[in-house]
Amino acid sequence: MAITTMTQTTMKPPPKESVTITDNRTGKTIIVPITNNSIPAVAFKALKTTPAISSDSIDTDDTANGIRVFDPAFLNTAAISSKITFIDGDRGFLMHRGYPIEQLAEKSDFLETAYLLIYGRLPDKKQDSTWRYEVMHHTEISEDVKKVIGSMRYDSHPMSVFISAFAALGAFAPEANPALQGRNLYIQNKDVMNKNIIRILGKAGTVAAASMRLRMNRPLIPPRADYSYCENLLYMMDSQSEAENYRPDPRLVRALDILFILHADHEMNCSTATMTHVGSSLVDPYSAIAASAAALYGPLHGGANEAVIRMVEKIGTVDNVLPFLEKVKAKKELLFGFGHRVYRNTDPRSKIIREVAETVFEACGREPLIEVATALRDAALKDDFFVSRRLYPNVDFWSGLIYKALGFPLDFFPILFAVPRVAGWLAHWKQMLDHGNGKIWRPRQVYVGEGLRDYVPIEKRAEIEVSKDQDGVLELPHYQTKRRLGAKL
Repeated sequence: MAITTMTQTTMKPPPKESVTITDNRTGKTIIVPITNNSIPAVAFKALKTTPAISSDSIDTDDTANGIRVFDPAFLNTAAISSKITFIDGDRGFLMHRGYPIEQLAEKSDFLETAYLLIYGRLPDKKQDSTWRYEVMHHTEISEDVKKVIGSMRYDSHPMSVFISAFAALGAFAPEANPALQGRNLYIQNKDVMNKNIIRILGKAGTVAAASMRLRMNRPLIPPRADYSYCENLLYMMDSQSEAENYRPDPRLVRALDILFILHADHEMNCSTATMTHVGSSLVDPYSAIAASAAALYGPLHGGANEAVIRMVEKIGTVDNVLPFLEKVKAKKELLFGFGHRVYRNTDPRSKIIREVAETVFEACGREPLIEVATALRDAALKDDFFVSRRLYPNVDFWSGLIYKALGFPLDFFPILFAVPRVAGWLAHWKQMLDHGNGKIWRPRQVYVGEGLRDYVPIEKRAEIEVSKDQDGVLELPHYQTKRRLGAKL
């Protein structure tokens, strides 16, 4: 990458695959190469200036280090180059490692897709057999981890259990901890990396099932290595302890397989960015998974399909759909399950899920809310208010209805998002360590606070009057200065 600083004497036609940037404050011009339709943010450092400040002041704009690229919420920032997932939001297209999501959902299963995401190719017969055997024979969790899970309240949110359990798993794998074994453990030893990828993927389903059994106040069911991944998950969640030969309905197993394929990866989303950001510190992958799961836990990420169910339940009947949409237009109600940060067309996963829904309803009975949801979709797609804003149904619109028909409680929905997304998190973590530059992720900020000032002793400070424009000024509650030992604050 060569960044050229242009002057009047060196001005010549720039290369076609480049962008010319001029700082109108100084007249300085730089030519930045375009690679893969992107330019490096560090190019703007070349536009540094010499600030006109006195010796007793500070340049809080940091102009000596060039121009900062300000992008709150990363609306147009690429932090990594990747070979894993491609999304064309305008066309409504999604592919993993070059394979369209429609083909994977039709012909693949979750474990094969996980192998594809992590290792970059579809496995041959020997690789496939070894991969399935290893993952399914690493599904057991230790008695100590079971105790950690069992120590939580029965009404704990399943995601809290999932996050805590993964943090605990790291404590029981000291040989997998770079803080103990050396910072470059996963960079230099690929056998250790592959072993822990298999461990994490295998144990994710077991931890998920344990969180379900905890809230049901039922004993944990040991995993079955002779079952498929999704079949084993349903077995561990639903089996009665005395029913050793219980096997879930194959239709539901296949439906969950497809749903897991659709949720396995979705490019650099909030939780995946967390995995790579935390992973860049070279922490162990169990801790990074726990952090990523915490990011996914949030209602703006993994909790979206739960919000859809609550919305459809609130609408109640088909007759209430149009009045509800009018309230949405008037900003009196929120519409969940429509639109997407990336897609400006229909989410391709939503079409596949709608077909899966019919299979689930055939096995479990038709979900009563499906008629309301269908009427809501049809009405929104006929209304120019929503179409002009490109608010089309996304993957969360239908997935929640399927999970509800399967009998999962609402607070378990994020778990069913997290388990398959573990494959995507591991894929991006491995890619970063295999091909990254070894630097810890450290975003910069634009400072807009106070300028340089001197410390004032407390006895000389004037009382600060809190006003509306003094956001964030701390007001402490008035507690009694003397309290009994153990009294609540």
